[in-house]
Amino acid sequence: MSSAVLPEEVWTARRDRHRETVADLVGPHLQRRAAGVSHPVHDFLFTYYSVRPNQLRRWHPGFGAALAGDAAADYLEYAGYTATERGVTVSPDVLEHRRATVEYVAALLSATAQRRPHLSCFGLHEWAMVYHGGDEAVRHSQVPLRLGHAGTDEVVESMSLRCTHFDAFRFFTADAAPRNEVPLSRDEQVAREQPGCLHAGMDLYKWATKLGSLVESELVIDCFRLATDARELDMKASPYDLADYGYEPVRIETPQGRADYVREQVALSERAAQLRGRLLGRCRTLLTDHAAETILAD
Repeated sequence: MSSAVLPEEVWTARRDRHRETVADLVGPHLQRRAAGVSHPVHDFLFTYYSVRPNQLRRWHPGFGAALAGDAAADYLEYAGYTATERGVTVSPDVLEHRRATVEYVAALLSATAQRRPHLSCFGLHEWAMVYHGGDEAVRHSQVPLRLGHAGTDEVVESMSLRCTHFDAFRFFTADAAPRNEVPLSRDEQVAREQPGCLHAGMDLYKWATKLGSLVESELVIDCFRLATDARELDMKASPYDLADYGYEPVRIETPQGRADYVREQVALSERAAQLRGRLLGRCRTLLTDHAAETILAD
């Protein structure tokens, strides 16, 4: 297990930088929420990914790091922290409780990282979610479809659906699901996830937050930034007209639009690969630490 002890001036500076960063990232969302205004692009980061801004604001040093100094006593008010001779640190009980989650995340990230990126989906999952669905299937009712219902359906019928991400596929309409190149299921997620997928990159934020205080908050924020940028491409390539929100569409119904999408997709997948490697490394360290804790307990 890591024996890093963080002096008070070091960890409080990291904590304060984190709080400032989060304030900048979530401030616009909090202002809209207070005014009762929704946003079809950015609200997703706080609804689908159910991490509240206050949770994101709390800085964690990660498992194995001990906080020195009098200010560390504040962390004893948080669930999962304990006082030791080294300082205040995340309790081994937290790692024991989340061991199965760490193992699953490690398996998923490892399998994803070993595959070749697929870059031919062109973001059609959002189109498949409204295909033959009428107004009832429109997930963002405050914005219109760029091409209308008929034009949207024509785009889906003119191209192949090659979605590999179950949590996108499960929202396909009943008519769209059979058109996907491969039927997807939750049980096969580890076997199907691939690193070119925009949503696989976005979900690095989900997996980092599911590990909670076991992961240092700087990594969580890096994953959040990636999820934000990926979400923007996701929606620019969608069938929705987001001009009123300042987004020019990536017109994936055209050859140029598909080329533009792939170019941005590659850049995001390269960023995701780096973050996936960091998060996977953290998971592997946690599993090693858990094994060490088990041996010591015995």
